[in-house]
Amino acid sequence: MSYLEESRGALVALQSKDHIRILAIESSCDETAAAVIEDGRRILSNAVFTQIDLHALYGGVVPEIASRAHVEKVDLMVDQALRDAGLALADVDAVAVTCGPGLVGALLIGVSCAKALAFAARKPLVAVNHIEGHICANFLTHPDLTPPFACLVVSGGHSHLFSVEDYGAFRILGQTQDDAAGEAFDKAARVLNIPYPGGPLLDRLAEEGDPNALKLPRPKTEGRYDYSFSGLKTAFINAVHNARQKGEPLRDADLAASFRKAVVSFLVDRAMLAAEDMGLKKMALAGGVSANKLLRREMEKACKARGIELFMPRLDLCGDNAAMIGSAAYYRLMRGEIAGLDLNAQPALRLTE
Repeated sequence: MSYLEESRGALVALQSKDHIRILAIESSCDETAAAVIEDGRRILSNAVFTQIDLHALYGGVVPEIASRAHVEKVDLMVDQALRDAGLALADVDAVAVTCGPGLVGALLIGVSCAKALAFAARKPLVAVNHIEGHICANFLTHPDLTPPFACLVVSGGHSHLFSVEDYGAFRILGQTQDDAAGEAFDKAARVLNIPYPGGPLLDRLAEEGDPNALKLPRPKTEGRYDYSFSGLKTAFINAVHNARQKGEPLRDADLAASFRKAVVSFLVDRAMLAAEDMGLKKMALAGGVSANKLLRREMEKACKARGIELFMPRLDLCGDNAAMIGSAAYYRLMRGEIAGLDLNAQPALRLTE
């Protein structure tokens, strides 16, 4: 019997178990992470090795360095996750891994490790979309959250507004037409000479500034719920350069606050527009930028004014982590979605067709 046939045969027993424990691995970018999740909602362990110090010298993620660091750390993170959960590999019911989207070399490390573990332990293998993982981080923070709901996913590489119609069923309502919000924050931070990682540090600096110090244009898009940050980013860069050339006394904190306000206002307005048009009563945030202080405050204020229930992941679950991958994997496993040993990295993987 082949490994895949054996895994399919084990599904029936797994789907009737009282509790399912999944060992999950995440390595799509510059975090090497492993976690053990029970029933898609409970974190038994969540180990993360961040590569920030490795990439700070270069001002951004260097794919080859990221891949090498994953090779060095992935086994250690798996061992730590199992140890923290008080389990052996034989005790988990399945192995899950991010297969995309992300950096191809980084993804390959996690996929290779997960396949080896699943084959050696004779456990089913579950392939997870990274964006779906971010959405499912909310299930770990809010055990009472169930579909349907809308979710604004905002990160360094993604700015999407989804309708989560069921577990594993997603529909795009709006998306960025060019840059992602997180990428725009990073580029703005670089102009202000804020070191890597720019976005979070810009957010911190903006707390000290005047958000009305610099007037920035409001982006326009053809899609009613779509986003665009390229023009806004360019307008900010030009405004900063012009101010510096003229010797105008603009504080970096004020510039950071002004740019943050422009991006956050756009994100919130489009999300609320979709909510009002469609009569949505539940809204969630997800992705690395969901940790942004102003975005969390403004979304909370906007949702409260409209009677919309807002769900936000814990701060430690906003960035890349394996716990969210384990949560997403649980629902895929319950639907019988397992992968074979031919699973490969898919750097441009989409969540919806």
